[in-house]
Amino acid sequence: MSKPKILIYAPREEPDDILRKLENSGCELTFGDKAWQLPRGEHEQALVDAARDAVALMGTSIRHTPITRRVMEASQRLRIVAKYTVGVDDVDTDAATELGIMVCHAPTESNCFGVAETAVMMMLAMLKKAVERDQAVRAGKWREPHLGTTFLGRRADGYAGITIGLVGLGRIATRVAHLLAPWRVRIIAYDPYVPPADFLLAGVQSVSYETLLRESDVVSFHVVLTKETRFMLRDEQIALMKPTAIVVNTARGKVIEEAAVARAIEQGRLRGAAIDTFEEEPVPMDSPLRKLGHRVLMSPHSASFNEDGELRPGISWAARSVLTALGGGIPDNVYNRDVIPKWKERFGGVSILA
Repeated sequence: MSKPKILIYAPREEPDDILRKLENSGCELTFGDKAWQLPRGEHEQALVDAARDAVALMGTSIRHTPITRRVMEASQRLRIVAKYTVGVDDVDTDAATELGIMVCHAPTESNCFGVAETAVMMMLAMLKKAVERDQAVRAGKWREPHLGTTFLGRRADGYAGITIGLVGLGRIATRVAHLLAPWRVRIIAYDPYVPPADFLLAGVQSVSYETLLRESDVVSFHVVLTKETRFMLRDEQIALMKPTAIVVNTARGKVIEEAAVARAIEQGRLRGAAIDTFEEEPVPMDSPLRKLGHRVLMSPHSASFNEDGELRPGISWAARSVLTALGGGIPDNVYNRDVIPKWKERFGGVSILA
C-alpha cells in the first residue's frame, strides 16, 4: 500500500526537523509550485492534479490559487487542510465542512501579536506624523507649524484623549487593547460574536458598529474575511466617520473598499489610512492609494514578519495538526468546528500513520 501523501501546497522554508517528523510518521511529502502563489496565470488545475489522493494539505497563504472545492474533491481520502497562518480566506471552508474536511489555522503569538504590534505602530506613526517629520528634516526644514501631532491619552488638565475603535475583538484586537492601555486612551470595540466578559477583560467598551464609526478617532480592523465582513467599510460607513479619523487595516484587504477610502481622503472626509493588507497584492501601480502621499502609510502585507518568528511556530502547529488528524484525532485549532461530527464519522479513531 502506498504511503499517505501530504501535499505542501504553498511551501515556505519548512524547517528540516519538521519535514523529517512528517516523513518518519510514514508519510510521503510532495511540494507545490511557488508560482501558484504569484498573481499571474491560472493554476487551479495544476493544484487539483497535485492534490489528487492526498490525505492532508498544508502550507502558507495561497490567495492567487486558493483551496477550492475542486481541489478538495480531488481526493476522497483528504482529512485536513492545515494553514501556517491565521487567515483562512484562501480556503473554501463551507465546501470543506460539507465534504467532512477539517480546516486548521495557526493563531500563534508570533503571528497574532506581531500583527497587533504593527497595528499600534501604524496608529502612532500616523498620529505622531513620523514620516512627515522625517521628510521635513531631510528637506532642511525644522519644526514646521503644520506638523503638530495628536496627544493620545487623557490628561489631568481636562484633555479627554482620543477614542480608538477596534472592529473585531479576537486575539489580535485584544492584544492591541492591552498594548494601548498605558496610553490612557478610550478604547471601544465592536464584535457581536464574543461574550461580554471578553470586553471587560480587554478593558474596552462594547458598542455597535455605527457608534464605533461615529465616535472613533482611529478605526482599526481585526476581523477575518467572510461574507459578512467583506467590504464592511464603504462610502456608506465612511459617511458616519469623523473627517479627522484614521483607518488602520492589518486584517484582510477586502475588508475595506480601497477606492472609497482613497476618495474620502482626497476629499477631506477622512484624515488618512494605514494599510498592510490590500484588495490586490502587490498593490497595483495605478492604485489611487499611491497618489495620496503621507496621508496613506502602506506596508507589504508583512505585519507578522518578525525576526526569529513569523511562520516557524505556525508551521510547527500545522504539522502537529496534520499528524493528529492522520492519527484519527481532533487537533486543537480547527477553524470550521461544525465539521467535527461528520469528520468523526468518516475518519475518527482510525490512524493511517506508520
